[in-house]
Amino acid sequence: MRVLLIEDDTALGAAIRDQIAADGHSVDWVQRLDRAAEALDAAAFDLVLLDLMLPDGLGIPFLKALRARGSVTPVMILTALDQVSDRIAGLNAGADDYMVKPFDLAELSARIGSVARRYAGNPNPIITLGELEVDIAARNLRLKGKPVILTAREWVLFEAFLQRPGQLLSKAQLEERLYSFDTDVESNAIEVHVSRLRKKLGAQVIETERGLGYRLGKP
Repeated sequence: MRVLLIEDDTALGAAIRDQIAADGHSVDWVQRLDRAAEALDAAAFDLVLLDLMLPDGLGIPFLKALRARGSVTPVMILTALDQVSDRIAGLNAGADDYMVKPFDLAELSARIGSVARRYAGNPNPIITLGELEVDIAARNLRLKGKPVILTAREWVLFEAFLQRPGQLLSKAQLEERLYSFDTDVESNAIEVHVSRLRKKLGAQVIETERGLGYRLGKP
């Protein structure tokens, strides 16, 4: 997934960023709401982690404005505001989850996975594709019962296909998944990673529509 983290506490933000990256996601981290708005206008994100008290404003009005524009991107609120009324306000504004600081980073990882599965239409963390078994929560793959190891970049791209089964993804959409790993994404990066995924998981796992993009196949 590509995650947008909106958090002005530098120590906490760095810890969350590192945790999410270690889980195999790409992360864009901003510390102000105006920067968050610019990021959302410039790229497609799979999840937003939103603090409620930012230097240039409050998170709830920002979230309401996001939903008013028709955005369905899942949003998790991360805040020190722990009153029941605060939780209700956050959820009513359109949040998908609400975590009170301080929280355990392992729990954050689990909740991110849960939200991602709900939006991908896969509440069950185990997906079977032919002889390929995918444990989304644990990020484990087994082909014919044998474990398969993917790099962080390979997993990010493969997860993009899992989240949108049957949907054609353009090269530009897939390149966005890699931006947080490298400042510049090489022009042939997608072709290289798709080729490696096919070698590891089977030639049919990703189908190519020439000139249009790629979609999840049926290995």
